[in-house]
Amino acid sequence: MKAIVQDHYGSTDVLELGDIDRPAIADDQVRVRVHAAGVDRGVWHLMTGLPYPIRVAGYGLRAPKSATLGRELAGVVDAVGDRVTAFAPGDEVFGIGEGAYAAYAVAAEAKLALKPATLTFEQAACLGVSALTALQAVRDHGGVQPGHKVLVVGASGGVGSFAVQIAKAYGAEVTGVCSTSKVDLVRSLGADHVIDYTLADFADGRGGYDVVIDIGGNASLTRLRRALSRTGTLVIVGGETGGRVLGGFERGLRAMALSPFIAPTLKTMVCSENSRDLVALAGLAESGQVTPAIERAYPLAQVPDAIRHMADGRARGKVVISL
Repeated sequence: MKAIVQDHYGSTDVLELGDIDRPAIADDQVRVRVHAAGVDRGVWHLMTGLPYPIRVAGYGLRAPKSATLGRELAGVVDAVGDRVTAFAPGDEVFGIGEGAYAAYAVAAEAKLALKPATLTFEQAACLGVSALTALQAVRDHGGVQPGHKVLVVGASGGVGSFAVQIAKAYGAEVTGVCSTSKVDLVRSLGADHVIDYTLADFADGRGGYDVVIDIGGNASLTRLRRALSRTGTLVIVGGETGGRVLGGFERGLRAMALSPFIAPTLKTMVCSENSRDLVALAGLAESGQVTPAIERAYPLAQVPDAIRHMADGRARGKVVISL
C-alpha cells in the first residue's frame, strides 16, 4: 500500500511516499481503510523527535519506531481483531490510530467511534486529536458552565477552533484571540468577541475571565493570570518554544508547581484518548454545535507541505489529508 514513511528524525525532508505492507492487527485492534487523516501539532513532534522526552516515552531513541506518521483518521473498517465487538467490516469510523498517512491504518477499538452521518470523512478526521483535546480542556479541566466568560488564546488553530465552538455549546460567553488575518474565521466560529493580538492585549486586566484556555501560546503565567478573575481557571493546552529538552512544556510544569499556593487556579493537561469522548464529539457534530473548520485538504503525496503549513502557524482551522 502507499504510505508516507520516514526512517530517521528530522524536518519534512525526511518524509517520502513509498510502498509498504498492510498493517497486521492484534485481537483488540481494528484496521481502517483511510479516507482522510488530520494534521495536528503532535505529528510534527513525532516527525522531528522533539522535544527529547518524546523519544524516551517510547517512540524511539535514535529513530522512530513507527515508519508511518499520522494519528487522526476517518475511514471504513477493513478488518477487526478477535476481541473487537463494537465495530464490523464496512463501518464508517473516526478516531485515533497509528500510521494514518497511508491507505490502511491500525487503531485500538477503544480509540474509535462511529462517524457521524452529517460529516464528511475529511471533517470527521479532524475530531480525533484536536476536537478531543478541546473538549477535555473546556469541559473537564476548565469546568466551563453556562454564563462563564471564556478566553481562548489561539482560537484560529486546530484545537482553538473547536474550543471556541465547544465553549459556546456549554453556554459560555467566548472571546477568541488571533491574528488580524484570522479575525473573520474566529467570528464565524461563534465567538462573541474577537481580540486581534496585534492591536490589543488580552491581558490588560479588564477581562476578568472565568476560564482562559491557552493553546500553543507562549504568554507568561503572569500575563495569563492578569486575564483571569481571582477565582478563575487557566488551562494550558500547549506551548511551543522550539526547545529541544522541554519545547514549551516548562510553563505547564511551573503552573502545576505554583497552583497550590496562589489564586487563580493554574492547570496543564494531556489529552485522554478514549471512545467515550469521541462519541460525545459525534453528538455535538450531529446537533450542529460543532463543525470542523477546514482550510485545505492535501493529497497523500503532499503530506510534507501540509505539515509545513500547519507548523508555520499559517493554517486557518484544520488541515487534512484526503485519500
